[in-house]
Amino acid sequence: MTRALIVVPADNTTRLLALLRSALTGEGDAVMPVPGSAGARPSGTVPRRVAVVIETSGSTGAPKRVMLSTDALLAGAAASNVALGGPGQWLLALPGHYIAGVQVLVRSIAAQTTPLVLPPGGFDPAAFIRLAGRLGEPLRFTSLVPVQLARLMDAAALDRPSLAVLRRFTAILVGGQAVPPELLRRAAELDLRVVRSYGSSETAGGCVYDGVPIGDTMVRVVDGQLEITGAVLAEGYLGDAALTAERFVSEHGVRWYRTGDLGSVDARTGLVRVFGRADNVIISGGEKVSLDAVERVVRTLPGLAEAVVLDADDAEWGQVPVVVLAAASDGPVRPAELAQIREAAASLLGKAARPARVVAVPAIPVLASGKPDRQALRRLLASAPGSPAQ
Repeated sequence: MTRALIVVPADNTTRLLALLRSALTGEGDAVMPVPGSAGARPSGTVPRRVAVVIETSGSTGAPKRVMLSTDALLAGAAASNVALGGPGQWLLALPGHYIAGVQVLVRSIAAQTTPLVLPPGGFDPAAFIRLAGRLGEPLRFTSLVPVQLARLMDAAALDRPSLAVLRRFTAILVGGQAVPPELLRRAAELDLRVVRSYGSSETAGGCVYDGVPIGDTMVRVVDGQLEITGAVLAEGYLGDAALTAERFVSEHGVRWYRTGDLGSVDARTGLVRVFGRADNVIISGGEKVSLDAVERVVRTLPGLAEAVVLDADDAEWGQVPVVVLAAASDGPVRPAELAQIREAAASLLGKAARPARVVAVPAIPVLASGKPDRQALRRLLASAPGSPAQ
C-alpha cells in the first residue's frame, strides 16, 4: 500500500506542523519539508508506513531522500524524552527541512506542547534569547548546531540577563557535526546544560546523547565503522533500492544501518566515540590520514576553532591535508603559526597528517544546517593562493 507525498515549504512552520501532525496519525499525506515559502505541491507516492521524507544536505556528496515511518519518528521522540527527563517545550532554531528541525516539531507533537519558532533567515542570537524568555513549560529544550551555540555564548558573555535565559534551558542539544572541545568547555564554565547529540536522517535524528545510545538504540563497530540498530531506523531511500540495500543490512533478523562513520564503542561502558567519516580519508605518502581527525586537532589551536581541513593533490605525496580558514583582519597565517599547526597534527596523528598549507578564503560557506559547505570550499580552494609548507 502507498500514500501520497507532498512537498511542503518549511518556512511556514504553522502549516508544516499541522501537516506533520496529520501525517503522523496516518490520516494525511506523507510530508517532505523543503527550503522556501511557496505552496505545498504533490510529489508522487511512498510506502504507507512512511510519514516524512527528508532530503539530506549533500554536504559531502549527492543528496538522498530518506524515508521515515511514524514509528521511527515517535520512537526517537520517546527516547529523547526519557533521556532528557521528560517531555517539555521546544524552541525551534534550525531549518524545518532538516531532521533535527523536524524532530523538534515531532517531540512537540508527542509532548502536546506548542513550540516557539525562530523566524527564518540568518541566526540572530538576540532574537533567540528574546524568544527563549517566553518558554513557559517546566522543562525547556532547544536543538542547535555548534556555530549557533558559539554565537549565543558570545552574546551571553556580555549580558548577564541573556546568560540567565540560556541557563533556564533544561538541555541544549548540539549536533549536526563534531562539537569542538573548547565550545563544550566554555558552555560548562557558563553553567549551560549542553548535550552532544549524534545521529542522522537515517536514524530519525539524534539517537546517541553524550556518547550513550538512547531508547532501544544499539551501536556496534564493523570494520572500523559504526553501525546502528533500533526502532529509529529509516525505511530506506526513496527511489534508490540499491543504496538502501547497501546501507541497511539485515543480520539474524535485525536491521543495521551502516553510518559510514569511523568510531569505537567502549567494551566496558558502551560509550560511543565518533572519529569522522570513513570517506573523508586520504592516502598521503602511502599512509591513511583521516581529515576529520586532522580538523579536530587544528580546531584546538588558538584562533582556528572554525577551520576546515580538505584534501588536495600533491605531486610528491599523492594527497595532502590543507587547512582552510576565513581571512582574518590581522593578515595571513605566518610561517611560525603554520609550523605550530603542522607540529600539533604530527605529534598526535603522525607526520603524514601535517597540513601542507593554509589557505584563506573571504568566508567559510555553510549549509542551512550550519555545516561547512565542503563542495563550495573545494571550488574556492582551487582558485585561492595558499601559504607554502615550511
